[in-house]
Amino acid sequence: MTHALDHSGLAALLDQPSVRRALAALDAKGAETRLVGGCVRDALLGNPSADIDLATTLMPDAVMDAARRVPGLKAVPTGIEHGTVTLVTGDGPIEVTTLREDVETDGRHAVVRFGGDFARDAERRDFTVNALSLGADGRLHDTVGGLPDLAAGRVRFIGDPATRIREDALRILRFFRFHARFGAGQPDAAALAACIAARDALDRLSRERVRAEFLKLLTAPGGVPMVGTLSATGLLQRITGGVAERGRLERASAAALSPVMRLAALSVESRQDADRLRERLRLSKQEYALLTGYADALADLHGRAGIDAPAARALAAEHGLPLLRETLAILSGEPRPILTKDAERALQALSGEGGAPSFPLAGADLVAAGLPAGPAIGRGLAAARSLWLELGCPMDAETRATLLERALASVRA
Repeated sequence: MTHALDHSGLAALLDQPSVRRALAALDAKGAETRLVGGCVRDALLGNPSADIDLATTLMPDAVMDAARRVPGLKAVPTGIEHGTVTLVTGDGPIEVTTLREDVETDGRHAVVRFGGDFARDAERRDFTVNALSLGADGRLHDTVGGLPDLAAGRVRFIGDPATRIREDALRILRFFRFHARFGAGQPDAAALAACIAARDALDRLSRERVRAEFLKLLTAPGGVPMVGTLSATGLLQRITGGVAERGRLERASAAALSPVMRLAALSVESRQDADRLRERLRLSKQEYALLTGYADALADLHGRAGIDAPAARALAAEHGLPLLRETLAILSGEPRPILTKDAERALQALSGEGGAPSFPLAGADLVAAGLPAGPAIGRGLAAARSLWLELGCPMDAETRATLLERALASVRA
């Protein structure tokens, strides 16, 4: 998409109290500090930015000293060896980085030296749309052509794409993510060719960095077509290691599902897929649980037609109502499963009741009925739960008594 740029957003950015306070604190004779990167880009697009970054000609120690003299600012040396100081304000953190120039890179780490040239600092950034800077006087600086690129929806590397990728291979994924977010039409040909040529470098990146970028890409407005491009160029296989279900990803995106559920829709057909993704992307326990839950729901729904209201209630009890609903949204364009109107009404009713029905028996109920504590309790509850699901998860007192009888009978048989 092309973008109508709103320069009034720059004034609003400068007018934020925390920004005014930080710029005033760093206003020293012979020094210059500017807003840089994403916050400037987003302001031109009329979007608020969660991250405020400043670049300055001041050395890190001078930034620390200047901030200490201003009430309401706290300076934290979060990356002072790399020139970065975080200013903690009442409105959120602001990162201040001394201007830098690259001396040496190896694709993961850069050796830099501090400098005083904003143009040289801009040249070491990744894309032209991320290299805009805004002075405290309101003047917008663009030394690499980022402004026309932003308006045209064009994502280009600064300088030679292959060189930028050698400096940090994560820029391969960042290119696709930024095109998915800001790009119009086909990706820049030179950039795409460089990303494909450097595909082996993806294998050397930390899995955590790959995971973070890929999940962001999946939630970008153009994430689905970009995943298609990744798949067509063979890069997606380097990331997920499996097949891609683009149709399911499209439906997950249309339903505005979470990044992890979009990953599930794209790449999970079974628990084995979830296991693979856990290793390849270093998923958290919670993320892995969501993928395995989705895989289990898929297996339970596979090929089913004519799901009625009792079956729908049982599915909700087994998998949880939110996960079941999201899985059904992902499968909505496929021939199976098929829910009856009564099943759809049953799921709607559960939503109004606050969620899936809960199994009405506990181990204490079996102990109270005379069954001694031990492994038999688990066997009895499992037998009763199986019957409960088969009946459609009724919650009345008569059913509860029937379930208790089934539990005791299964143990005593």
